Amino acid sequence: MTEVLRVEGLKKLFPVRRGVLQRVAGHVRAVDGVSFAIQAGETLCLVGESGCGKSTVGKTILRLQEPTAGQIWLGGTDVTTLGEEQMRVHRREVQMVFQDPYSSLNPRMRAGQIIAEPLENFGLAEGAEKDRQVHSLLEKVGLRKDAAERFPFEFSGGQRQRLGIARALALNPKLIVADEPVSALDVSVQAQVLNLLMDLQDEFGLAYLFISHDLAVVEHIGHRIAVMYLGRIVELAPKDRIFAQPQHPYSEALMAAAPIADPKSRRKRLVIEGDVPSPMNPPTGCHFHTRCQYAEARCKREYPPLQEIAPGHVVACHLRTKDTLAAA
Repeated sequence: MTEVLRVEGLKKLFPVRRGVLQRVAGHVRAVDGVSFAIQAGETLCLVGESGCGKSTVGKTILRLQEPTAGQIWLGGTDVTTLGEEQMRVHRREVQMVFQDPYSSLNPRMRAGQIIAEPLENFGLAEGAEKDRQVHSLLEKVGLRKDAAERFPFEFSGGQRQRLGIARALALNPKLIVADEPVSALDVSVQAQVLNLLMDLQDEFGLAYLFISHDLAVVEHIGHRIAVMYLGRIVELAPKDRIFAQPQHPYSEALMAAAPIADPKSRRKRLVIEGDVPSPMNPPTGCHFHTRCQYAEARCKREYPPLQEIAPGHVVACHLRTKDTLAAA
């Protein structure tokens, strides 16, 4: 399979300024050394609590926010070193579908104009050919051709998100970053949009970085799952394995909290005590040790590196290594 995206050691720090002179008093470590790769036709899901850095990862990959450190490889090119003009070429390869399907669309533009705008910006089509491509994209996402003449407020929430997806597809990208794309929609509409994304992936070989806090959504669309906590990935594994056998205590608690459709089924609840520490002043050692029921003295001193415990399954936990799992 072709590698579409590779992220290595990605960091994004936001300065905190205080006082009359607005001097830098510290930094919020929104993303703190994240690494992963995505293949063509694959969906990697980023999950975790609000504030863990999921959306910042997505925005930094598109360089909507500049990374503090690390490398972002798109199609074999390190885009972190590119200037604005060079980056413009690579923006065609990666597009974004935003969380709010209304505020992400220009209310003064008709649907056809919204979809045609990227085609015009990159000089890819004009006149009758542009109209043909707009109508084709509308049909791809399940909207009629005459929808091109309507304004965003004339669409339902699900239709607006379909319009956002059509705009993202206009440049024929290799990667789409989807930031909570169905969280603002009704449950029945969520399923329709997710199925649409999966159908488009099969048709065009798209790679998705799918950012969500909804584990039911992630289980439906994902191939692999990366669990984030306080700016770092603590576990990354194939979907089936992480839902069946989560190894990090945080992942374990997340999966235990996910609702089950079968009313007769019961699952042991694991309650995470305490609040999420401040990303401006994270705990020493493992960031999760202040809330972990299994924490030992070593966890408070040393941050555990990501280690592979099974093919394609990595976890950052002192208690979860090949040796400890084999002994258990």
